[in-house]
Amino acid sequence: MSAALDTRVEALNAAFPAMSPLERLQHLRETVPGRIVFTTSLGIEDQMLTHLIFTNALKIEVVTLDTGRLFPETYTLWQETEEKYGRRIKAKYPQADALESLIDDQGINGFYFAPELRKACCGVRKVEPLNRALEGASAWIAGLRRDQSANRESMEFASADHARGLVKANPLFDLTRAEIAAFTARHGVPVNALHGRGFLSIGCAPCTRAIRPGEVERAGRWWWEDETRRECGLHVDDPAAVSDTEEAKAALFERADI
Repeated sequence: MSAALDTRVEALNAAFPAMSPLERLQHLRETVPGRIVFTTSLGIEDQMLTHLIFTNALKIEVVTLDTGRLFPETYTLWQETEEKYGRRIKAKYPQADALESLIDDQGINGFYFAPELRKACCGVRKVEPLNRALEGASAWIAGLRRDQSANRESMEFASADHARGLVKANPLFDLTRAEIAAFTARHGVPVNALHGRGFLSIGCAPCTRAIRPGEVERAGRWWWEDETRRECGLHVDDPAAVSDTEEAKAALFERADI
């Protein structure tokens, strides 16, 4: 199965550069049997992909991960998108027991105190729900772009997710943000109101701020951490959540004076 997966990924990487984003989605649907899942954060890239999937009636599931800590503007956009296209965006939520244990352990905003605690939060709120969303799928579509961050420059249009046994495809990988913004404006695609306020990359509200002049696009995500490899765990080689360490928890209690 692994060899077949690698062969399929190689074929997609050879074909995608000459195709438009819609053609890439269509080609993926035509060549990959089984369930294909697109996970949307409701950011501008994902709104473009949602538009292409819904308006062309592609048999691709559209799913979002509701962490419970999204911006109000994101929920408003979610509703607006469903009403515009007449389709449901399915949701996956954190497991209640795991979330309660996380909060009991690190507090409501413990993620500010150590990277390990933040990654543990992302693991419960994002990575585990993603695993359930992709269970049994043959392909996973994401809205990653090459120029979003240094960590993503080394990625490709498609890759093999051997842990989950599926193809991961990025149909917008070579597009710029300006090109995507022009597409959404031209086609009347609803976008998050926060984009117009300097929030170029939008995640959970406590972990996202507007970027400052001269900052890179994803500088507003987990801005209090080191600059390198700031990801939530969804788009890294090892998607496993990082467990709380004794050192991280000690730092939490010391700094919070608990």
